[in-house]
Amino acid sequence: MSELASYRVRQAPSPLAPGPEVDVLTPEHWAILSAIADTIIPSFTPLAGNRLLQHPLRREVFEGSCERLEQGVNHEDAHVLTTHYLAESASSQKEFKEGLTRLVNVQLHDAARKQLVFILNTLGSRVGSLLLTGYAQPIDSLPIQTRESVIQGWATARLPPLRQLHRSLTTLVKVLWVRTSPTLGPMLGYPRLPVHDNPPGSFYSFVFLQIPPATVNEPEIIEADVVVVGSGCGGAVAANEFAQAGLRTIVVDKSYYWPPEHLPMSEYEGFGHLFANGGALQTDDTSVAIVAGSAWGGGGTVNWSASLQTQGYVRYEWSRKFGLTHFTSSEFQADLDAVCERMGVGTAAIEHNKTNQVLLHGARKLGWNAKVVPQNTAGRAHNCGYCTMGCGSCGKQGPTETFLPDAAKAGADFLEGFDVQTVLFEDDVVSGEKRAVGVKGIWKSRDRNGGVAGSDRINREVIIRAPKVVIACGSLYTPVLLLRSGLRNNHIGRHLHVHPVCLMGAVWDEFTMPWEGSILTSVVNELENLDGDGYGVKLEANSMLPSLFLPLFPWRSGLEYKEFAAKMNRITGYISLSRDRKGGRVYLDPVDNTRARIAYTPSAHDKEHILTGLIALAQLLYIEGAREIFTSIPSMEPFVRPSADLQANVNVTGITAPSINDAEFQTWLDKLRRTGLPSPDTGYASAHQMGSCRMGTSPENSVVDPMGRVYGVQGLYICDASVFPSASGVNPMVTNMAISRGTARHIVERTRFSQHKSAAKARL
Repeated sequence: MSELASYRVRQAPSPLAPGPEVDVLTPEHWAILSAIADTIIPSFTPLAGNRLLQHPLRREVFEGSCERLEQGVNHEDAHVLTTHYLAESASSQKEFKEGLTRLVNVQLHDAARKQLVFILNTLGSRVGSLLLTGYAQPIDSLPIQTRESVIQGWATARLPPLRQLHRSLTTLVKVLWVRTSPTLGPMLGYPRLPVHDNPPGSFYSFVFLQIPPATVNEPEIIEADVVVVGSGCGGAVAANEFAQAGLRTIVVDKSYYWPPEHLPMSEYEGFGHLFANGGALQTDDTSVAIVAGSAWGGGGTVNWSASLQTQGYVRYEWSRKFGLTHFTSSEFQADLDAVCERMGVGTAAIEHNKTNQVLLHGARKLGWNAKVVPQNTAGRAHNCGYCTMGCGSCGKQGPTETFLPDAAKAGADFLEGFDVQTVLFEDDVVSGEKRAVGVKGIWKSRDRNGGVAGSDRINREVIIRAPKVVIACGSLYTPVLLLRSGLRNNHIGRHLHVHPVCLMGAVWDEFTMPWEGSILTSVVNELENLDGDGYGVKLEANSMLPSLFLPLFPWRSGLEYKEFAAKMNRITGYISLSRDRKGGRVYLDPVDNTRARIAYTPSAHDKEHILTGLIALAQLLYIEGAREIFTSIPSMEPFVRPSADLQANVNVTGITAPSINDAEFQTWLDKLRRTGLPSPDTGYASAHQMGSCRMGTSPENSVVDPMGRVYGVQGLYICDASVFPSASGVNPMVTNMAISRGTARHIVERTRFSQHKSAAKARL
């Protein structure tokens, strides 16, 4: 195994794999889609230009926008930059079209793709356009100003499908524009790489098994004692336990390892390389955008360093309600402490940025319970807000810095680029159950340049034979693998929890540069038990990379959205995170039989809690002096703090000593309460997925037993957050690791017992 390698100079390119060879969209479809995109993010001109390609503004409106934008630009050529920014349209960038092509042809599931084609066909016909737009001509033949009015009208249409169409199309365009715009970053002063002063760290240079080209049409066969499918937080911890015990261990993952020289990736490349389905997962009803890590190291490569242990009331619920008494034992606490100790979890070196200071200071002023969030940074400062795209400094002590190197040094082998398609079984004569004996899948090599963008990559079928199979694919893909392997427990894929969130932001008088500093170092716990049964919300900071924040807020017009996006260097952002009580489910896509589909809609119970959290966040932001407060609710206008005018004898409360009881603010809060979270207008996001193969005391109510073994199958275990009995209520990394450590220790103990028993029989 390789030793620690010295840090290399960044930034190495990380090109994405080629796009699809066949495009399901016709040139006519692309004309309509491009017209919609360039309406949502249009090119503005003060002149009478091409009405189909440019959005003309009256000169005073154009100059007024330029003046407002220039006030927030710290650039010597502010006027020139601002003019270019306003002139830029969404589709003017090659990467925008490439990203849209990849999304439509690869990332959308078949039903969503057919729905998009149907909408484009409708908008491209005279009759269909008349029904959807009110104009008897294809939408791409309408001037941009008219198209804008049409899209704005969809937002308030009586028919819910039109409002959903508005949200889906505007969100899609916003996401891809923010990721690809060449002018937004300079407008904000947002640098491509972090400016934090963390010294570059050393990293482990992983060595991966290479499968030779096939000489005959047969699979490559690898033997092991245990195969771990998934290199994320649960799989990494389990693999280390196995390797340390002397078991021949192989860890496989369909994703690839990216060393620090590639990190943090750009938001365009990062979503493609580091997240499931290119970061384009959503629930069937499109209500929740699902962000799930899919990289070597799993979610631990892209999470925000928050390292919270399972809270006592959750452990008690799992023990009392689900009969899993292990969770209230000192043994489980020892597992929690062990994984935290290995990652150096603590609070000593934390330096709070503006975003997190606001939470702590505002909570103190209101008398609310708040605390510092421990970080897995080995006791060192880690002021990197870019870690969602991978940690280039190696300061975040996730799986790739801790448990996977530990496993490697103990003899574990690794195989990247291996997409496991099925678990292999044999009949166990003694138990009468199936017995897992390995896995089968397709391995795809890197290209000759060490990347994944070349056309010279090798595909091989590989079988790994092992008497112990541990699935650690995460809450979305573990149930898919089990279902694809023919298992039929009714609870596989059920009871999915996602911690749905809504966002709120604030604009400040000063520059905040919110992408600088640690992402999530504070949490407000005041509202975590709203129903008296352990369910409520936590108030936390949001990752402030532009494409993880800006697209989640409403589009009202092209000019308003461009001006809003350009304020981000003076914004801080937050989430109201619900411990969701009602679950959803994961199931196999009925068309391709490989893709994970997600049926989930936030319940009324959880939406009420999220709204309560948004109201509390607004109170925090107001008491801290925010200039503007805005939500992700489309029909809710921002609160703009009024200003006093002494000459006009206008007095406004809350200027020198703000109180949440100030009249103007209370009026806005009352409107927020009345508005609520209307469907389908309001969108949600999720970065935590749990519970889809939950643990329990019987196959009648769960998928795995208290020791993590899949019911009805010998030798098959799960080590990831899918085994959570219910939502954890906190960032799930540490809970996942601790449960997986306990499961792995149990497997090791049973293996040793079996070995001793066999040895004793042999001596007899």
